[in-house]
Amino acid sequence: MLPVIRHKKPEELYLTKVGLRFIWIGHASCFIQMNNFRFLVDPVFSKRFGIAPFIGPKRFRPPALNINDLPDDLDAILISHNHMDHLDYPSVKQLNKRYGERLTWFCGRGTRQWFLDNHVKNVIELDWWEEYHFSKKEVNIAFCPAQHWSRRTAFDTNKSLWGGFAVWDTTHKFYFAGDTGYTHNISIFRQIGKKYGPFNLSAIPIGVYEPRYMMEAQHVSPDEAVQIHIDVQSKKSIGIHWGTWALANEYFMEPPEKLSQAVKNNQLHPSSFIVVKHGEIVDLP
Repeated sequence: MLPVIRHKKPEELYLTKVGLRFIWIGHASCFIQMNNFRFLVDPVFSKRFGIAPFIGPKRFRPPALNINDLPDDLDAILISHNHMDHLDYPSVKQLNKRYGERLTWFCGRGTRQWFLDNHVKNVIELDWWEEYHFSKKEVNIAFCPAQHWSRRTAFDTNKSLWGGFAVWDTTHKFYFAGDTGYTHNISIFRQIGKKYGPFNLSAIPIGVYEPRYMMEAQHVSPDEAVQIHIDVQSKKSIGIHWGTWALANEYFMEPPEKLSQAVKNNQLHPSSFIVVKHGEIVDLP
């Protein structure tokens, strides 16, 4: 029903030509290659996430890639916010052990100190709308607003910034929405589309939305995800943030069904906003 594609030869996962490649690892964790720039977003490889390795929800689908599968020349990791299903200490520790300062981490304002406290040194934190030019690969990274919140302990609620990312070079544009509700009264997604779009590819959350009275302000429903797709001027989008952990009340296979209906209701082509299997490769020229 929800297969995980495991690749026997990890070295074949990575592009050797110009293009854009996307692999959904699971939940919000993604691998993206934009020409010769290789990066992860919100990587979580642990079986559980929480204040300790044995506490917290257990994933019902394993990550499609593990840390040993990743390329030696991984360039960067983008962290949308500090919730534990997006910023996982054991995963950060293992990635830092393998790559050290060869890897550049990007995060929202107020999160860098957490990395420094955990011996991760090469960290760049950004405010909303702040841009960074990654000169080593001639890539630009912008931290974009979202409607969400942050917390890792009982004492740090909303003391660090949350958001999404726009990443672009001379040939491609990619958008990662992060965790977000839909801002009905403030057109931030249209602003993102106007400033950084149109995007060749976007990763937009479609799950963890029920019950709406609890989730509406922080997690979009599939129909709101389609509206984000339209607002940011995304040519193609992939639904993420579903099918990995049981974190809300909807049936785990409901998000793709509701997404398909929302795409149809908005008279969009079925291929414009899709879901993929864990580990499935999506290539764009």
